[in-house]
Amino acid sequence: MQIRTLALATALTLLAACTSEVSTQQAASPATSNVATVDRFIGTTEPFASETVYFVVTDRFVNGDPSNDQREQGGAHRTFDIPLKWNDGRTDNIGYLGGDFRGILDHADYIREMGFSALWITPIVDNPDEAFTGGDEITQTSFLTDRGKSGYHGYWAKNFYVLDEHLPSEGLDFRAFTASMKDAGLKIVLDIVANHGSPAWSMPVDQAEFGRLYGADGSLIADHGNLPPDQLDPANNPLHAFYNVKPDLAQLGDFNEDSPALMEHLVGAYLQWIEQGAHAFRVDTVRHVKPEFWRGFSERIRARHPGFFMFGEVFDYEAAKTAIYTHPENGGMSVLDFAMKKALLEVFEKDGSDFAALAPTLFLKDGPYANPYELMTFYDNHDMARMDASDAGFINAHHWLFTARGIPVIYYGSESGFERGAVEHNGNRNYFGVEGIEAARNHPIRQGLIRVAQLRARLPALQRGLQFTLKLEGDEAAFYRVLQANDANQTALVLLNKSAEPRAIALGRDLQPGEWKDAESGEVITLGREARIEVPANGLRVLLWEAPLTDSALLEALRAQAG
Repeated sequence: MQIRTLALATALTLLAACTSEVSTQQAASPATSNVATVDRFIGTTEPFASETVYFVVTDRFVNGDPSNDQREQGGAHRTFDIPLKWNDGRTDNIGYLGGDFRGILDHADYIREMGFSALWITPIVDNPDEAFTGGDEITQTSFLTDRGKSGYHGYWAKNFYVLDEHLPSEGLDFRAFTASMKDAGLKIVLDIVANHGSPAWSMPVDQAEFGRLYGADGSLIADHGNLPPDQLDPANNPLHAFYNVKPDLAQLGDFNEDSPALMEHLVGAYLQWIEQGAHAFRVDTVRHVKPEFWRGFSERIRARHPGFFMFGEVFDYEAAKTAIYTHPENGGMSVLDFAMKKALLEVFEKDGSDFAALAPTLFLKDGPYANPYELMTFYDNHDMARMDASDAGFINAHHWLFTARGIPVIYYGSESGFERGAVEHNGNRNYFGVEGIEAARNHPIRQGLIRVAQLRARLPALQRGLQFTLKLEGDEAAFYRVLQANDANQTALVLLNKSAEPRAIALGRDLQPGEWKDAESGEVITLGREARIEVPANGLRVLLWEAPLTDSALLEALRAQAG
């Protein structure tokens, strides 16, 4: 994408995400309108760019209300507490463990005090009331294997209009939950699925709720009938019409995205959850659905809720393949930044790694994304191995995520290095609980996360500013985040050192000479045309320039990147 200019005629927060672009338009600053013009530099005008996101698998966070555990549910195919124990002592659980809205709300302060402003939760819709008997056998390292598993994760919808019974408490349905979380300073990002429903075939004996979909009134509207996809007959059986006749992921009932009735069904359901307080959507399995569907879906949602923010999971490490969904004709959503995720592991899991590995993933000029500043940056989640780094590796990764371009997402437990390196059935989604929270409160990873997340929260340049690289080399990184828009003039000079020793980071080009201020201590630091700036071991420093930039060489370089 050629990064284009955008006239900022209205306040930044009123501009929709789908039109957010980098601006370099020159306009008069109120303070200098009679003597000079001031370049405008901005990464994005998307309001959601100011957020930082904590992600929980709701069932695995905290059991705040044991009365909704449904411990007897499922009979012979029970759904609660189905432990897996491996020969090496590692454990997993494929049943419900009780995490719910009450558990989250009771610990909202724990999330908020880390500096997070938004919480991504797994799907809330009604899932089957038995464990699945079909599918492939689960092993310690298997993926997309579901035999014996319950729908604790929420991705196996049987009714998109009904709240799953494991989540609410007396007086705390979804509407009350989102309102209470908003009062606690946290917006809810709801995980949604449009690609599939529950597992639908391969059961030795048909199970009543699997492969079936129910309408808002509770009526049966789709039934896979425990038949392999190639045996479905949508032309003659209306209950097959929602499904594709070829398999996709595991044994899930794969939806026919060409069906207008399916579109109507899903749009209606998800509008309901927005009206009950969902602030944004994380969209599951995006690449398994045609782009045309996402365009229609996004248009329908945003017709009712203009500018509604969505980010998709396009599980592919090639930027060109994930980027297509960021353009309006393919849905116009943000995406999880898988290309950067791969580089983050290379840089922060290993000693002796090189910050340079991150450079090709930034796409700050002429990249494939509609706007790289609106991507969701992360290093792991529930669908892949957790990052296997030292405490210092996590701290340094957070320094990058909360200062570089993009919107950071952190998976629950990462603030204490919970279950490092674990894949899905080897502990990745294990229960955190009150004990995990208490153990994490004073953990050095969490203390470092609090510091950098709170720094981002109070510096608009780190949220929305144009990024300009000065150095990505070995253990050292230095870059600007430049925000010059309307009456906002803030440039952050970010310096990162991921070595175990203090470093004096040398900068010899594109420097703004003058008096800078340390963003944390307030110390005034005078920089010349060249500088060596001290940064602690595994450390971060941010210097601030709170006025329009004036150095001609730097301005020319910024114009060249943004133009």
